[in-house]
Amino acid sequence: MNRLILIMASWLGGGCPKLCGEARRLADWTAWVQHLTGSTTSCSRRPMMRFYQATHSFYCGVDLHARTMHVCVVDADGRTREHVNLPCDAGRFLKLIEPYRERLVVACECLFSWYWLADLCRAEGITFVLGHALYMRAIHGGKTKNDKIDSEKIARLLRGGMLPQAYVYPKEMRSTRDLLRRRMQLVRLRGQALAHVTNTFTQYNIEPPEKRLRNSSNRVGVAERFVHESVQRAVRSDLALAAHLDEQLRGIELYLTQHAKIDDPQAFARLQTVPGIGPILAMVLLYEVHDIRRFSSVQQFVSYCRLVKCSHESAGKKTAGRGNKIGNAHLKWAFSEASLLMLRELPAAKSFVARMEKKHGKAKALSILAARLGRTVYWMLKRQEAFDVNRFWK
Repeated sequence: MNRLILIMASWLGGGCPKLCGEARRLADWTAWVQHLTGSTTSCSRRPMMRFYQATHSFYCGVDLHARTMHVCVVDADGRTREHVNLPCDAGRFLKLIEPYRERLVVACECLFSWYWLADLCRAEGITFVLGHALYMRAIHGGKTKNDKIDSEKIARLLRGGMLPQAYVYPKEMRSTRDLLRRRMQLVRLRGQALAHVTNTFTQYNIEPPEKRLRNSSNRVGVAERFVHESVQRAVRSDLALAAHLDEQLRGIELYLTQHAKIDDPQAFARLQTVPGIGPILAMVLLYEVHDIRRFSSVQQFVSYCRLVKCSHESAGKKTAGRGNKIGNAHLKWAFSEASLLMLRELPAAKSFVARMEKKHGKAKALSILAARLGRTVYWMLKRQEAFDVNRFWK
């Protein structure tokens, strides 16, 4: 509708400036309503780097830190209204922006401390935009950098429609996703403790245990195989840490499974129909993706999962891109693990990787399988269908 109004205004041209102004105001209002309601048009789904381009009367850029925040408020004409440094206090922030709350938009970078600001703006009915930190750094990087300059740059990028957006994960499921990420860190910590025990056997040229130390029943009598008491104490501390982490992980996994069956039981069960994806990987995919509708194409999804390499093209020449860290590292890990586990369950997957390995090498062959798996998961969640092995290979 807004595009049609602008076309009519441009067609009438200077012959009716009043109609042209009314068309622009109505188009801006329509874009603002679309942002608040979450509705989008087909033309707003073009690139993966989504810029916030709705118009407002005031634009607030916040350079947010753990204890302080530098706030810059700019009006629609580009004049700076506020530019102050505040403590991270909700009351002080609301008092500062009180004169500008009519048609105000607030933006900050996607760093570790944005949760409370996003929740505050949502509770107060203020439009909030989360900026993509890596994209923003590439756009407004400069020689001189401080909190005052950064807050003003965020506000002016917001005003100019050049602020790249990151996904604002909803508050209701955010804490569960963070607990799932914390579980992955605890698993790595347990693996480091058990790996140190295995390396200690190699260090003293002692035959390591035949059975894997991952099972608690195989850890009995391991420390007594060393002669020195100091070495025994070191091994016992690693095993005690692993035992404590085992207990914590069992409780966390039970809690996460119960919540996954409540948040989205159909998608949770549907993901487990894929060979190689169990409850843990299904939970990672469920909570990291959250809403598959935020990806307008399968290409955007596999790019977000880091399953394809980025490339730069200029003057007809293509070079390898440097944006490999842009995307979700947890989804990259999940699909890589799922592709390896699929080789155990699907004989056809082994033959497929063997064919790809002859052409591209082993690492590239596994990456191709992971990318195919990512595309399959996208369409499964999009169409709400279970895994079909025949369609997977076609």
